[in-house]
Amino acid sequence: MFNWEPQPAGAAWIASQVQRMQALHPALPSFQKRLAAETGTRLTDWVDHLVIADITGIQQAGYIGHADGWYTHPGALLPPVKSAAREQLLLRVDSVSDFAVTNSHRYSLQLTGTTGDPLRIALIQDPRARADFGVIEHRGCNIRQPAPALNDQQLGQLQRVREHLRLRQRDFVNDQQAFTCTRQLLTDAIATVGRDTACDLFFEAERAYWQGRNTAARIQYMRQSALGLGWGNHDHHTYRSSRVCFSRLIELFELLGFECREQFSPGHGAGWGAQVLEHPVCGTVIFADVDLTPEELAGDFAHQPLEPSSRLGTIGLWCGLHGEALFAAGMHHLECQFDFAEARSQLSSLGIDSMRPFTDFAFLKQCFTAGERWSVRPERVEELLKGAWITQEQADTFLRDGALGSHLEILERNDGYRGFNQSGISEIIHRTDPRFPHSQQAVSTPTAHQP
Repeated sequence: MFNWEPQPAGAAWIASQVQRMQALHPALPSFQKRLAAETGTRLTDWVDHLVIADITGIQQAGYIGHADGWYTHPGALLPPVKSAAREQLLLRVDSVSDFAVTNSHRYSLQLTGTTGDPLRIALIQDPRARADFGVIEHRGCNIRQPAPALNDQQLGQLQRVREHLRLRQRDFVNDQQAFTCTRQLLTDAIATVGRDTACDLFFEAERAYWQGRNTAARIQYMRQSALGLGWGNHDHHTYRSSRVCFSRLIELFELLGFECREQFSPGHGAGWGAQVLEHPVCGTVIFADVDLTPEELAGDFAHQPLEPSSRLGTIGLWCGLHGEALFAAGMHHLECQFDFAEARSQLSSLGIDSMRPFTDFAFLKQCFTAGERWSVRPERVEELLKGAWITQEQADTFLRDGALGSHLEILERNDGYRGFNQSGISEIIHRTDPRFPHSQQAVSTPTAHQP
């Protein structure tokens, strides 16, 4: 069901439409150049949807039509398309108002909606334009499933839920208390603002918490926010979990409306696996990692409680050192879409090195930035030492030097490919194990101006 393959016909059709739109709005070519030069991203990494007058060939490209007039590609990560006389290309951003503040000196902007509306659009005005170009923000909805505007009472409730999620408790006495309190928080949020809006606000808060603990993330976010974009190019959010917490982690994500997509089985001897989840409305994707045995990889490990193991793999050790990703540790990494070579080069020129790529296909390229080292609480190290999970030498190293905590992942997708590289991810899981010296290895990438 989830045997993803590159979809070159669909990607080529979208690329031709985006290219054609370049001639229809004067701001598009220059904005595309700014994206490349200032953020290391491509225009297609941000496209939310397209409205096209002539959709000839769209079905041959793999798109299917729906009763609401929209076309989507079921096998590809490509934007929805609709046919209408007035053509339109909109980019997904975190905040329309942020985009307007950042770009008001460059463009004349027309904003729709008011503060807090679930769906807002800002169009760049130009009398010479023969199509619409701008940005869109949607919270808990999408262009095919818009939500109604909020009244003053609902807006106040939304702001309170946002703050509660951003400031939620992350340190607890034990895991049982952590899941009980967090479930109650999410249940209350859903009851107040609705499931989909609660989901959107939750992951906004999750990215902010992770960003606060990752230098590469802060630098790249600053670059993208300089254009008013935020994290609109996020691809997926990666959570690490201990075995005993994994099924409860999945349960909370399903409470927020996530649906389980493919289970990721990297191989018989890999020692770990992952459940991929996707939200049907928000479009958010989660990659949830856990240590697993070969036998467990063959079953529904996302929903069956896992017993403690006699050994800790890379993921279990990370949780032992830093805590559960859902709580104290925060996400292991956020993966965003970029021009792979350009992003690595630009970040290197700013002092952010990247590790050796673990995927280098024509349709998928991936690497981590050099890991952010976090200090480790002495009581966590003592617990690991007491359980004979680590040696005394390793304990001394973690207490003195800390351990790898998080990364920004640089990804480039081509041909609409929406899957993952199983063997490559196993390699990077192994290379980021904090017990081994090679986990610290990062490679500098040459800047664009070097030979």
